[in-house]
Amino acid sequence: MIGVELRKLALRPRVWLSIGLLCLLPALVAVLLSVSDLAPPPGQGGAFLSAVLRNGALFPAAALAMVLPVFLPLAVAVFAGDAIAGEAATGTLRYLLVRPVARPRVLAAKLVALAVFTVLAVLAVAVTSLVVGLVLFGTGAEAVGQASAATSLSGIDLSPGELALRMAAAIGYIVVSMVGFGSIALFFSTLSDSAIGAALAALAVLIGSSIMETLQAASAIKPYLPTNYWLSWIDFFRNPVFWDNIDKGLLLQAGYVVLFFGAAWANFASKDITS
Repeated sequence: MIGVELRKLALRPRVWLSIGLLCLLPALVAVLLSVSDLAPPPGQGGAFLSAVLRNGALFPAAALAMVLPVFLPLAVAVFAGDAIAGEAATGTLRYLLVRPVARPRVLAAKLVALAVFTVLAVLAVAVTSLVVGLVLFGTGAEAVGQASAATSLSGIDLSPGELALRMAAAIGYIVVSMVGFGSIALFFSTLSDSAIGAALAALAVLIGSSIMETLQAASAIKPYLPTNYWLSWIDFFRNPVFWDNIDKGLLLQAGYVVLFFGAAWANFASKDITS
């Protein structure tokens, strides 16, 4: 069942189109930065953008900071919202369930496909941004021929190996965060026969969570909002690493996966398939 879902993922043009569009936005920003040679002052603008002109190896971090708040969740919501509702809308869900495959296995395969899509999307953004960053900005080579080290948010120089390790950890954290959000969209997908409706419901959760994060009156529930710890991956680039919010973020997203995948499981297992 997982193999079937992964083949469908690989063969859908819209999957690769959405990933391509995610990669396009940071590339356009990089071109504008290289043409203008102006980056925001330190502490202003997007994360890491002030350091990109000195070392293009930091551009993947800047690119992830660009796509995470809106564009990456949007792609995840559309993919996850289509998982069940899209099958129902096209009439293929009934034929899928005719096979001697338990519904929980179908739903689990959808979750695995969601995780794979998320990994592909995040890796594509990171890899293409690394290539673009190195081509446009280089590694800050000095007159003596030595590349300048990447600088952490705490002002400490990072070796290429340290930077790669921290970037890999940040990518893993972002993937977990998006799978947590995607599980919400997957749950909505089991409630509707409209993929667009399921995606919009998930985006409503995203917008509502983002708004409540800014409200003083919502401070009591802020630690439990799905978007609250999304940007904590930036703490991997501090010295020492700030583990507190990272640990809380991973635990929160694991809770969302368990809660909403369980709810999707319960609903889908007893749902009457009429289309």
